[in-house]
Amino acid sequence: MNIIGHKKIFLTFSGILVLASILAIAIFGFRTGIDFKGGTLWQIKFNQTVTESEIQNVFISDLKVKDATIYPSDNGSYLIRLGNISEKDHQNFKNILSQKFNGLDELQYQSIGPTIGDELRHNAYWAIILVLLGISLYVAYAFRKVSYPIKSWKYGIITLGTLFHDVIVPAGLLAVLGWKLGIEVDSNFVVALLVVMGFSVHDTIVVFDRIRENLLNQKGKSEFSEIVNTSVNQTLARSINTSLALILVLLAMFFFGPTTLKYFILTILVGTTVGTYSSIFVASPLLTIWQKFSKVK
Repeated sequence: MNIIGHKKIFLTFSGILVLASILAIAIFGFRTGIDFKGGTLWQIKFNQTVTESEIQNVFISDLKVKDATIYPSDNGSYLIRLGNISEKDHQNFKNILSQKFNGLDELQYQSIGPTIGDELRHNAYWAIILVLLGISLYVAYAFRKVSYPIKSWKYGIITLGTLFHDVIVPAGLLAVLGWKLGIEVDSNFVVALLVVMGFSVHDTIVVFDRIRENLLNQKGKSEFSEIVNTSVNQTLARSINTSLALILVLLAMFFFGPTTLKYFILTILVGTTVGTYSSIFVASPLLTIWQKFSKVK
């Protein structure tokens, strides 16, 4: 399969995905959950059949709370997200809802202040930045013995670029879902992005490592682009089979797993799929483009 020969098609497709994701984030932004902005998460189950609209009406008309967001959860329960409330309001809301709907069971209640939310958000940013930096430095060090015809630090830079590609696409998707469906991002979203980085860098290094082996064996006998194309084809089946096994598991968890983890799993699913694509059709073609540009220069 002549992947390097058709690199313009693959890179154009990736460019469109990345641009669309950046525009989605810039235009819609993220709906942040209580982890990052503070607020209250309340999970309750009623003793009778209740609809979301009925609960919403009680919050608006009886409790005078207009910003409550209500999601159906597992076993007929509901997740309710609202701003910071006092313990007195908590008990008052609980009593009124219990009277309206013939009793309820409180399954979960947690409240996070805005200060803690800001700290978690800043820590999440730093976690992603440090992981990206650490992976890039590691790859540059690991490939120090194959500095010809392309410098080892360039492997690290390209790995960094593919990681950005792999996290920005699911992030853009969550921005669109937040705009259309009101889906919020929380600390689980950050964990999902870090998991995506782990799987993505694994696939990329498998391909790069085969390129390194072939470069050392060939020692200038073949063109760099030919060696890269051969290396990608040698690892193609392994990369696809490994990722496909994970994708099948994630699909099963997405459709049959707990509702509370649905978008956490979706983030990993999209990121893993995009990461498999980038390790084959983005990272290696970028190597050949950079090498050709350096040679011409």
